[in-house]
Amino acid sequence: MPRPHVVIIGSGFGGLFSAQALAKADVDITLISKTTAHLFQPLLYQVATGILSSGEIAPATRDILRKQKNARVLLGEVNKINLDSRIVIGEKLSKQIILRYDYLIVAAGAGQSYFGNDHFATFAPGMKTIDDALELRARIFGALEMAELSQDAAERRSLMTFVVVGAGPTGVELAGQIVELCHKTLVESFRNIDTRQCRVLLLDAAPVVLPPFGEKLSAAAKKELERIGVEIKLGGMVTNVDATGLDVKYQDGTTERVDAICKVWAAGVQASPLGKTLAEQSGIEVDRAGRVPVEPDLTLPGHPEVFVVGDMMSLDRLPGVAQVAIQGGRYAAKKIIGELTGAPVTERFSYFDKGSMAVISRFGAVAKINDKVQWSGFMAWLAWLGLHLIYVVGFKNRITTLLHWTITFLGSGRSERVTTEQQLVGRLAVKQLGPAFEPTISGILDPKKIDHKKS
Repeated sequence: MPRPHVVIIGSGFGGLFSAQALAKADVDITLISKTTAHLFQPLLYQVATGILSSGEIAPATRDILRKQKNARVLLGEVNKINLDSRIVIGEKLSKQIILRYDYLIVAAGAGQSYFGNDHFATFAPGMKTIDDALELRARIFGALEMAELSQDAAERRSLMTFVVVGAGPTGVELAGQIVELCHKTLVESFRNIDTRQCRVLLLDAAPVVLPPFGEKLSAAAKKELERIGVEIKLGGMVTNVDATGLDVKYQDGTTERVDAICKVWAAGVQASPLGKTLAEQSGIEVDRAGRVPVEPDLTLPGHPEVFVVGDMMSLDRLPGVAQVAIQGGRYAAKKIIGELTGAPVTERFSYFDKGSMAVISRFGAVAKINDKVQWSGFMAWLAWLGLHLIYVVGFKNRITTLLHWTITFLGSGRSERVTTEQQLVGRLAVKQLGPAFEPTISGILDPKKIDHKKS
């Protein structure tokens, strides 16, 4: 008799930790993900700013689970789920994958949200994937290279102005590191421009930076950002983004045009489209961010064999952070094991909040454990380093990450500054090709579409 089959969609925190929690269970596990790696998303901005390599924060999922004999890993993007037939259908590079399941854990995560203005993405990439980080790295360093070539003062100012939209942890950390990059690392690298003249703007419609951290830490973060040279503009909504800049409308009705070639969007999240698929088949509605309302035990209403965890679930106003996904994945595994062993888990999912942290500058961070335990400055920065190092997967990756941090924070060097033209234009090139573009592992289905004279 075949063992129960657990299909896990997604290789992020929720997917990986649920798979590992089932390591000793009498089940067969298939983890299917649209990428080959487990991404430690909180450190993406360090890839974008040349501190870390992509491999250090995104080790291969197949390698992580290589010793877990009841688990296999498949590369594929799930685009269909049939709840009645218990079938998952995925595709990658024109190959279709069909999986039948006894239990399903959906941990497909979330992407960037432009709040109904998806066309903004053409000029302001998000910060959710390795591709995003590498594209942004190419845009940051590319803008400075073009400024070095420019003989026009206005054009140079635009190329040396960097705008980060969104003053949450990602936006704050990214803005701080772009300043460090320009004001310290690259000071002696150019001849026609002075990178210390670069402007870094942090925009947000909210009245404060890092709103979830509370008034005290928010004020401390703002003060430190301004000290290192970040220009903060709050209470302003971005109304348009184009090739040369963006338009902002403030709460008092005034408007402003910001000329900037390099923009990045870190202002919102939208759950995977699979959330809508699950909701339609189970007779419920997703929330504004596309998240699926789940039962207290993280199951889909009417489908106790289907669990939704991490950024895709909506329950008790829980935040979309790594710890929610980790604890949710482990809980789902515990529920499955309990049902199979005749010791069902009856208690509802309970999230233990371990706090939040954000690094602001070299040796500066803010940390909030609860309303009473919170601090900022050097000790918070050390705590941030230690915690994030723990969650970097693999001993080798921890060592190399620590070495890169030592070089960057004690000195000013950044070894991961290589960029390519493909990183810069790849995402937009694929979009321009449209749905007719069908890549395979050997090239494309219709090679006649390639003009080799231009390659």
